[in-house]
Amino acid sequence: MKYNAAEKYEIIRMVEQSDIGVRRTLHQIGVSKSSFYEWYRRYLEGGIEGLRSHSRRPKQFWNRIPGSERQKIIEYALDKPWMSCREVAVDYTDEKGYFVSESSVYRILKAAGLVSACICTSECEK
Repeated sequence: MKYNAAEKYEIIRMVEQSDIGVRRTLHQIGVSKSSFYEWYRRYLEGGIEGLRSHSRRPKQFWNRIPGSERQKIIEYALDKPWMSCREVAVDYTDEKGYFVSESSVYRILKAAGLVSACICTSECEK
């Protein structure tokens, strides 16, 4: 069960004022010891503000190309329409000093509608 900061604070107060001990109080409330002690540690360090939920999801993946850089890659490719995705990746890395793989360039340009998927057959080569 998810508890907000006020509920966590109430549980901490209840446990602190209980006469029956921490384990029994937590058992009756239905809160695990590990959760309680984590809340208690955060409460001691940061007060009620420390009890607010913190998202564990990263704000950005370590290997995700930022949107601003994606836009620069698109503009770079538009300026050099004769280049393949591989050539754009190599040239962009050399000129801008920002490494980007051929597959990343392909995915970025495909998402922007600049590359169409084509299984190379004799029809495509015409």
